[in-house]
Amino acid sequence: MTTTNAATAPTPVSGTTPTSSSSSSSSSLGSSTGATLAGNFQTFLTLLTTQLQNQNPLSPLDTNQFTQQLVQFAGVEQQLKTNDALTQLVTLQKTTQATQALDFVGKTALVDGSTATMTKSSATWHLNVPSDATVDITVANASGQTVFTGKYTAGAGPDIPFTWNGQGNDGSQWPDGKYTISATGKDASGNAVGVAAQVQGTVSSVDLTQSPPLLTIDGNSYTLNQVKSIIATSTGN
Repeated sequence: MTTTNAATAPTPVSGTTPTSSSSSSSSSLGSSTGATLAGNFQTFLTLLTTQLQNQNPLSPLDTNQFTQQLVQFAGVEQQLKTNDALTQLVTLQKTTQATQALDFVGKTALVDGSTATMTKSSATWHLNVPSDATVDITVANASGQTVFTGKYTAGAGPDIPFTWNGQGNDGSQWPDGKYTISATGKDASGNAVGVAAQVQGTVSSVDLTQSPPLLTIDGNSYTLNQVKSIIATSTGN
């Protein structure tokens, strides 16, 4: 097994193996609270009106008490208007998120994720390595079976490509499909270095029925906050 020295980032880490053996609950809460508040408001209004209609003309309601009730009345009414305004803001935010998501369709995105699709015996992940480290990599197939392990020296960098040619440690060739990577690192002193995996692919569709919207990349779904960057597509002259 060949170990690639990536001390001068962003040299790609190669996974080539030699052929020889080696959001809903929040919405419900908001609507429930609004309905309760509106119900209390209507109840309060009914009680206040009934009280005014049935008070003793010879002993009218105390002025201070009546003023306090009017203040409460105004406060509840204001809260209802505030709730309506917040609902409109949430709707606008969802619309903005949907518009943002639609702009990603057809573009190449780098997202947080550990599952990549191997095509023509090649699968690539992008590793975020905070500092120079020795990285242990494990690749598993869709069934969770470990198909490849390797140890590599990687330099620090936010985007260190790791490409695997689909060959297991015993030299057998695994079929194209989805594979998941896990990576752990240690620095020269033996301290743990957190290594995050990312994948790159074209956004094929957006599911606007979800909140937030979900982007589909290589058959996997990702939220907008998982997008780390959009890679410009080179065009010919």
